[in-house]
Amino acid sequence: MRTLAKRTLFITGASRGIGRAIALRAARDGANIVIAAKTDRRHPKLPGTIHSVAEEVEAAGGRALPLKVDVRDEARVKEAVDQAVAHFGGLDALVNNASAIWLKPAEDVPMKRYDLMFDVNVRGSFLCARTCIPHLRRSDNPHILTLSPPINLDPRWFQDHTAYTASKYAMSMMAVGLAAELKEDGIASNALWPRTVINTAALAMLGGLIKPEQTRQPEIMADAAHAVLTAPASQRSGACLIDEEVLKEAGVRDFNHYAVDASEPLTPDLFL
Repeated sequence: MRTLAKRTLFITGASRGIGRAIALRAARDGANIVIAAKTDRRHPKLPGTIHSVAEEVEAAGGRALPLKVDVRDEARVKEAVDQAVAHFGGLDALVNNASAIWLKPAEDVPMKRYDLMFDVNVRGSFLCARTCIPHLRRSDNPHILTLSPPINLDPRWFQDHTAYTASKYAMSMMAVGLAAELKEDGIASNALWPRTVINTAALAMLGGLIKPEQTRQPEIMADAAHAVLTAPASQRSGACLIDEEVLKEAGVRDFNHYAVDASEPLTPDLFL
């Protein structure tokens, strides 16, 4: 079986949700996890901190390095990557998971929110990638995995939230572009996105339109990420992947255990 044992992953936004799930899945293999996120103290409305996830990683069998990181801060990102490499002796994968969301039409998007989405989603992912690249070159199976959707220019994917869609598509464009740039270095770069809505704190941004019972747990994305990150980097790069398709390719046929409530119909993700 493919494994992430002794591999070092730098995961942004890993204090909760999908980032946390990816960290815990890798930890079960015995991986080294850099938990890079802003939340270092308990938030009144959001679950998890870098320290609580570090404890979970260690309990699951991995090694953890919790680092308070704002992906918008260039100096801090460089410092954190240097800390990670010094602590674990190298770097094998970057997971660009940190993301900001604001699902509103243009007139209802304050420029502060617009700037936040593009600073975190686009600039932050690019900054983390360019900072990690020199270290990834030294790995024998280096990966960059960006959590962003397949690009579809049908206007219906833009009409209700143009700014957010543009920021997420820019992440996917970056993932594809890096794949071409880094081909000769043997560094794989792919995007990954869920087939259905995932049960995370971001559900609150949907204003109650989607019931948690009609979603899947973050573990489906964690298992799909694991399949991507454990595959040879030469096998696939520059792809915009869907969690369910990745897992079907890996031999998974029953997806009921990922559902919050298997008796309820699932809600497709807003980009699919």
